[in-house]
Amino acid sequence: MAAPFRAACVCYLAGRTVAPFSVRHRRADGLLDERRYVTMSTCSNLQFRLDERTAHSSLDLFKKDTGIIYRMLGPDPTYVPRNPERFRDWAVVLGDEKINSGRHYWEVTVKKSQAFRLGLAEALMSRDECVGTNTCSWVFGYAHRKWFAMTNNKIVPVKLIGKPDRVGILLDYEAGLLGLVDTEKPRIIHSIRGQFKAPLCPAFGLWDGELLTHSGLEEPEGLK
Repeated sequence: MAAPFRAACVCYLAGRTVAPFSVRHRRADGLLDERRYVTMSTCSNLQFRLDERTAHSSLDLFKKDTGIIYRMLGPDPTYVPRNPERFRDWAVVLGDEKINSGRHYWEVTVKKSQAFRLGLAEALMSRDECVGTNTCSWVFGYAHRKWFAMTNNKIVPVKLIGKPDRVGILLDYEAGLLGLVDTEKPRIIHSIRGQFKAPLCPAFGLWDGELLTHSGLEEPEGLK
């Protein structure tokens, strides 16, 4: 068992994943085709689910497509419906809403994972790349018990002591701001600045455990 475990560790550090041990069944192509991205208004209570059409084959969705769980990997390919919107080499999934304006806030329960990325990606980003490694995605990540901010493959350490059970994500589209929020205070722990020009989706990378998203939330007072 040691060899597969080491391989998985290397993969999540790079963001890449390999094929799972077993074959798992998913919904048919026809059902997947029913979901479509929706353009959001400028209100702050963004509501989204995870889009299974985009989910890499190592990721399973649960709790009405608001959570994702990572499966152990191995040499045999997973059976999933072929879909050009699915991430092919990286354990990534996008939210099912497009954002093209406004200020929005959501939260993610992270207590059951030790390796993940949370943030934004352009809806049309390449499915052969990982979030954080290009100029069209902006993420906060956690690995080796340390937080970091990442875009265009550049990593900046985030000074956050410990690991909270739940964090917030704040987006101000027009201001070009993505913030990692301490939900207990609340306060912005670290922010990423960018020039947002294309429609964006909530984006998640996962290489261990599970994440649970919480959308439809009002922005906490004091963050502006």
